[in-house]
Amino acid sequence: MVSVDMITYKHEAYIAQAIEGVLMQKTDFDFDLVICDDFSPDSTEQIIRDIISTHPKGHLIKYFRHPKNIGMQANGLFAVQQCHGKYIALCEGDDYWTNPQKLQKQVDFLEANEDYVLTFHPVKILKPDGSFAEDFITTVPENYETQETLARSGNYIHTPSVVFRNIIKTFPPEFSLSPIGDYFLYMILAKHGKMKMLEGEMAVYRYGVGIFSLQSKIEKAKASFKLYSLLISYSDNTYINQILVEKLLSGINYFENLIENKYSGAFVSNHIFFRSVIALKDPNTIWTKIKSRF
Repeated sequence: MVSVDMITYKHEAYIAQAIEGVLMQKTDFDFDLVICDDFSPDSTEQIIRDIISTHPKGHLIKYFRHPKNIGMQANGLFAVQQCHGKYIALCEGDDYWTNPQKLQKQVDFLEANEDYVLTFHPVKILKPDGSFAEDFITTVPENYETQETLARSGNYIHTPSVVFRNIIKTFPPEFSLSPIGDYFLYMILAKHGKMKMLEGEMAVYRYGVGIFSLQSKIEKAKASFKLYSLLISYSDNTYINQILVEKLLSGINYFENLIENKYSGAFVSNHIFFRSVIALKDPNTIWTKIKSRF
């Protein structure tokens, strides 16, 4: 009924807890756990294999390890293609589930509501200092169920909270090029139906651990710019594309401000020699500045 999609890379400190959160699920249907390891150089693989061989539910795990590192997006695309359940649940190797009824609740809702393609729920945030916090990363807007709101508001869905219908048989080429996979996935799914947020925190998201959360503001801005460009290329909905173009243009302005603030002193045109040459074009300006000094 459900395939749990878990990608992992260098998660030796977290992977056991992520796996246990899945295997503890209590359901009246069958599920499996698909783990795709992107050639982790640490002990992630050994931990996974130990769990497979010793855990009472280790037989539910289907483990794949790439012979070389292929990157997060390529690994994510490979992983979802190995999931053959009617539904797919997401939990990356550095997050974990906390409620043993999570899968049952989300599947029950989707089974009873054919017009919905995805369910999600609130999560707890685990900060790098080990303390827990309420979600300070996302804000779920009103009318959150539609693709229009998702396009306009950006991503407000945490990955470890998601269960969705396995209805995408062929992913568009833009998806494999996107630096951000989860939001692109939700945009594709929202084209086919509504999204539902269930009540209750049933998972933990580790803040400051994942690749994207460790990027600088400039790197995140570049990733967003590329994401929206690819979404515009993918979408055939004129109205949705108008929203995405607005987001893209806003992102360009933000990116320009970041560059200006960070590197303004590095540009040759700001060197004192060139500033002096410009000032010499208008001597009156120089004497005005000198007089104002004294």
